[in-house]
Amino acid sequence: MREYLLGNTAIAKGLLEAGIGLAAGYPGTPSSEIIESLVELKGDLPLHIEWSVNEKVALEVAAGASWTGARAAATMKHVGLNVAADPFMTLAYLGVGAGLLVICADDPSCHSSQNEQDSRRYSQFASIPCLDPADPQEARDMTIYGLELSERFNIPVMLRPTTRVSHARADVEVNGGRPSTGEGHFVKNPARRVALPSHARPLHNELLAKQPAIEEELESCPWNQLTLRGETGVIATGIAGLYAEEALMDLDLDHSLLRVGGYPAPKRLIRRLLEHVSRLLVVEELEPVIEEQVLMLAGETNPSLDILGKEEHIPRWGELDLLAVKNALARMNGLEIEQRGPLPAAKMLPPRPPALCPGCSHRATYYAMRRVFGKKAIYPSDIGCYTMAVGMGTVDTCLCMGASISIASGIRFGGEGEGICASLGDSTFLHSGMTGLLNAAYNQARITVTILDNSTTAMTGHQPHPGTGVTATGQTTVQISLEALARALGAGLVESVDPNDLEGTMEGFQRARDYPGLSVVIARQPCVIKARRGGARPRAFQVSDECQGCRICVEYGCPAIEFDGEVARINNLCTGCGVCAQICPASAIKEVKG
Repeated sequence: MREYLLGNTAIAKGLLEAGIGLAAGYPGTPSSEIIESLVELKGDLPLHIEWSVNEKVALEVAAGASWTGARAAATMKHVGLNVAADPFMTLAYLGVGAGLLVICADDPSCHSSQNEQDSRRYSQFASIPCLDPADPQEARDMTIYGLELSERFNIPVMLRPTTRVSHARADVEVNGGRPSTGEGHFVKNPARRVALPSHARPLHNELLAKQPAIEEELESCPWNQLTLRGETGVIATGIAGLYAEEALMDLDLDHSLLRVGGYPAPKRLIRRLLEHVSRLLVVEELEPVIEEQVLMLAGETNPSLDILGKEEHIPRWGELDLLAVKNALARMNGLEIEQRGPLPAAKMLPPRPPALCPGCSHRATYYAMRRVFGKKAIYPSDIGCYTMAVGMGTVDTCLCMGASISIASGIRFGGEGEGICASLGDSTFLHSGMTGLLNAAYNQARITVTILDNSTTAMTGHQPHPGTGVTATGQTTVQISLEALARALGAGLVESVDPNDLEGTMEGFQRARDYPGLSVVIARQPCVIKARRGGARPRAFQVSDECQGCRICVEYGCPAIEFDGEVARINNLCTGCGVCAQICPASAIKEVKG
């Protein structure tokens, strides 16, 4: 059966066809749609699906299910694997029960990420297999194969789709889902499941002993394909393999080509290619993982081989595309380079940097925060929609999920005497901010922490979290109180404010600023996009003749406010938050009644 599918949906289809019993993840672009597609597609299949509070928890939940005999998957984006690295590394020692797939979506070019790390390095580090799909069909096929491979070698397996695979659409051959074949019983085996040093040492030796057999298995997997032609060769991995194939056809080059889709690298195929060619181009996104293998093998097989790769021909940063690979081949062969033309609308459209949505409550929170704490205060922030408030002067740092509070503590203990107000979202706080708050309380950091609570995980697509009272499948569950949690973690003062009430919010910030210890401000207002999707009817505002053209409302930064000649105007983007009416010194912005 053929279906036109998003890459992430193809992965979800593969998981269902493989009969998984559990899928756990944390939302993060470009991986989020995998869990969402599973929820939509599972029907009556006995499958547990959850949004976990972070990636570490997701992988640990998946490991528990695997050890109980249910095939399992943990989904995350590449930076999420940093969070899950602790269990990830040791799981390679302890092994699996039923198949366990770690789906880690990489984001070359940082489309929606704070870095563009290459997850293949983690698979090398942990000595586990990694499958690198080139398109949605391979993503679906590798998902099924990865779970089988996991069981065959008693080891977790990584699937590494990149943004262009996760978010591509293509025709995909699929079959129907099938029920999980898990036994539903945990078998006690401390020597294999308890990572004491006396157990870990022999398990490490066992892991190392598996590597030749894993390499032998992946050598013959269908995604490693060698075509021997001319004396110039190309090795390309993942989606870059498709670019290389097309570029060779476009340039009418009779080059040998090895497409690699699995790691460890297929050494026998690489050696065959090295023996056949006199020069070689290695094409892969981000790190020179395959290139390093090629350089080592060439020293044994063909020491005089001219190997071209990272830095000079293929960049070590950003994502590749057809033109980049085509030009690398053209340079290699002394052909004319094709220039990258401007986008069709480039001359018509002005640049538009990312911005908070019209009516977003984060804008009002930051406005009040800046008014109270002032320009000299330090504002450590975090990963989320609110990072886009950097232009408001209230985002001075952004490192990783949950780091804002810990960085704020470090700045205070480093000797900073000015006010310090950290900020992070509700989902981010529950993901990894709680430990930072606990640490700040324990070590008596005099800082203010602002939790911007919009009751969802907005930036990645409005997924629920423990503060929303709803699970990934829409079931009602316990709703965690952020106020009670902040107090339990040691905050001496907890203020709850409504950002759309600007005066009340500023008063809350003033009390938090003046508190001689750790204070928390919870700024709560539902995400405007989610509220409008839920049918909420916004209030309407307009600018009266009393407008004096002071531009204070425009400087506030809401896209719903613009200038028409010498006066302000509210456009149809307005969501009715009413904050602009509260900051207008002439009281010229008024609510339209009726």
